[in-house]
Amino acid sequence: MKQSDSPSRLIGVGVYTPSEASLYTGIPTKDIRRWMFGYKSNGIEQPSLWTPELNFTDERLLGFHDLLEIRFVHAFRQYGVSLQAIRAASREAREIFSQAYPFTCRRFQTDGRSIFATVLDETGDETILDLARRQLVFKQVIAPSLYEGIDYADEGKAQRWYPIKRSKAVVLDPQINFGKPTINSAGIDTASIYQAYLAEGESVRRVASLYEIKVAEVQAAISYEHGLAA
Repeated sequence: MKQSDSPSRLIGVGVYTPSEASLYTGIPTKDIRRWMFGYKSNGIEQPSLWTPELNFTDERLLGFHDLLEIRFVHAFRQYGVSLQAIRAASREAREIFSQAYPFTCRRFQTDGRSIFATVLDETGDETILDLARRQLVFKQVIAPSLYEGIDYADEGKAQRWYPIKRSKAVVLDPQINFGKPTINSAGIDTASIYQAYLAEGESVRRVASLYEIKVAEVQAAISYEHGLAA
């Protein structure tokens, strides 16, 4: 961290290394590094897709909103959209939606296709032709599942993410434990519970007693951590 920075600036932002971001999203670490911190192609430096949320530190870290945005970048890349087009779409959407992290905002789900239409006109990038012109294709790429589990503030900004489908047992909330996966009802990070479970001879009841939480909460943490390791 830069010496002029206060640690308090990290509070409420969420803090993730590229490896942690990969663990929580399933996206390869090398891709996250390229998208978030730039890369060199044919001897030419290519910038990051957007300015990282924690750009005030010397370390290469992602914030909570970076973590959510890269899930959408991954969906675009899986469809074959170029990084040039994604960078242009992010810039255009930031201006139109007045949102620093536009892919995650709910409005992108309905208005995102027009963003790609504008980018197509500007760049002539045919990798986004179907995204710009065919609503069905856009809905297939920007699947509702990408938005599932995201809680929004009144202004449309993502404020927490429940990563397990149809469950609120585990939450990533930048206001709690620097955004690490946490048992929602107990405020204890899942990694600590899982390490205690291993240390206590895999006794769920002993861990529940140790942390003064419910057996079901311990089981939720163990299940989530097993899913990350799979």
